[in-house]
Amino acid sequence: MKKKILAVLMAATMVSSLAACGSSAPATADTTEQTEAAPAETAEAPAAEATEATEAPAAEATDMKVAMVTDYGDITDQSFNQSTYEACKAFGEANGVEFTYYKPEGDSDAERVAMIDKAVADGFNVIVMPGYAFAGAIKETAEMYPDIKFVALDVSEYDLEGDSSDFNNKTYDNVFSAVYQEELPGYMAGYAAVKMGYTKLGFLGGMAVPAVIRYGYGFVQGADAAASELGADIEINYAYGNQFYGDSDITAAMDTWYQGGTEVVFACGGGIFTSAGEAAAKVNGKVIGVDVDQAATIDGMFGKGMTITSAQKGLQATVNTLLSAIRDGQWDSFAGQIQNLGLVSADDLSLNYVSLADSTVWTDTFTADDYKQLVADMVNGKITVSNDSSAEEPSATTAKINFQGNIK
Repeated sequence: MKKKILAVLMAATMVSSLAACGSSAPATADTTEQTEAAPAETAEAPAAEATEATEAPAAEATDMKVAMVTDYGDITDQSFNQSTYEACKAFGEANGVEFTYYKPEGDSDAERVAMIDKAVADGFNVIVMPGYAFAGAIKETAEMYPDIKFVALDVSEYDLEGDSSDFNNKTYDNVFSAVYQEELPGYMAGYAAVKMGYTKLGFLGGMAVPAVIRYGYGFVQGADAAASELGADIEINYAYGNQFYGDSDITAAMDTWYQGGTEVVFACGGGIFTSAGEAAAKVNGKVIGVDVDQAATIDGMFGKGMTITSAQKGLQATVNTLLSAIRDGQWDSFAGQIQNLGLVSADDLSLNYVSLADSTVWTDTFTADDYKQLVADMVNGKITVSNDSSAEEPSATTAKINFQGNIK
């Protein structure tokens, strides 16, 4: 299976994308949770001599040491950071590779760079970084440490170069980044929800960064397409929380949605699902998770059967593929690339890097076979989904959109 996934990733279309989805609430080192692999000690930026390129250890198949640096979330966010952490930890345990993680004290390039410096000084030669927020840190450290192998998730060429980007899908020689076609699982989730019989939907995004927007606009496109097929009248409340975690203000807004008739909300932004789940529990509403299969977490917190599906991207598969390539001496097949991952197979759904979760609650009107046909239609080009995130708000031909901008 490892070789199969490796071949798929190497063959994936290399197209630049924009930004990342988010994670949970900002936290400092004082609130770090202790797990089986304790985080490395937080420290100020090392002195200059500790960051010289000549002192950085090179990663070889026999001596790789893996460190993950969290973004402004932590490894218990039930989303981006946690999924990446679990993939790195599992790889380390299965392959006898040393692994730890570092948590910056706050949300700034300087604090992320300090943790990368610390990881290098501690002898780690493979550094995994989840989230678009690492673009600035990559620009500061990639050339400083040419012998370190950097694996980035959701850091696009635009994040690295801004308006000067020529979109040639290249990054630093010692950096690989995977970005994802979020509009596809967003479409799947919206299409599935309407096919399941829901007519009053909601999209609660985290921050309005391009990846979240692509999820949301894909969700609207999928719901709109299903409504057209069924001849159904549907309404979609659409808003951003302007953060990647829930709080009382966002919960109050979700109370208004659910108590006003909204049946299911796509909570798209790391830990922001807590506000949707809290409000849904009061009226027996439903929630759609994001990035990873969030059913166990959401249902465990707010009630069994609340989560009807999750729109996910293959974070763990990507991490495992890249770490396996480094272990096997195949890093050169990935170094210096930005790959945009999506659907690659209509027959073997396990090979796709975007999907609906295995925990999806299938119904008589949207079955597992219906889902497989939906994927096939996307792969074969019968269904096309726009990835344009430039419009200020989503549009639809059949669905009524109630766009509310930022809740706070």
